[in-house]
Amino acid sequence: MSRGKLFVISAPSGAGKSTLLKRLLIEVPNLAFSVSHTTRAPRPGESNGREYHFVDHPTFTGMCANQAFLEWAEVHGNLYGTSRAAIEAQQAKGIDVFLDIDVQGARQLREQQLPGAIFLFITPPSWTELERRLRGRGTDAEETVQLRLNNARREMEAADLYDYLVINDRLDEAVEVLRAVIIAERCKARRNPDGLPIDWEKVTG
Repeated sequence: MSRGKLFVISAPSGAGKSTLLKRLLIEVPNLAFSVSHTTRAPRPGESNGREYHFVDHPTFTGMCANQAFLEWAEVHGNLYGTSRAAIEAQQAKGIDVFLDIDVQGARQLREQQLPGAIFLFITPPSWTELERRLRGRGTDAEETVQLRLNNARREMEAADLYDYLVINDRLDEAVEVLRAVIIAERCKARRNPDGLPIDWEKVTG
């Protein structure tokens, strides 16, 4: 069976990455989402194993010592990591995995030169639109908005780390671009658009 690919996706806050991923996971077969481990406390409505695997600090550091993470980082005082075993188990089944991480984590993975890893960066159509989206939420204080904008500036400067740049101006169009990337990468690996291996003997007779 052809091994699944790892799609590493990053975006500044407000680019619409979460909405795009939800659509892709519903509409594209044989695609999974990597659930990260974190030491932060669950937020209201979150459940263990869905948004994150919530673990305490000693458990997380023990996993680090055992090299259980493909990458890990400290963000705002909390630790976040990507389970090596969970991703490899999905890939071994021929399932493509989407990994949603920040630029810091993507840089770690790029340096590891993981076979079959594809890096995608999502951006809004303009800086003005990004600021409008962040302010339009109406839930963050001005200090928080400025922090997100400053972080977004640094993240967008790292876009050259990625293989694909997708502008999320119109949602449906951005979803189709990402779907096209997935299909193209599957075809490289001699798999059909649904992600299943091509029966080459049948094709060639």
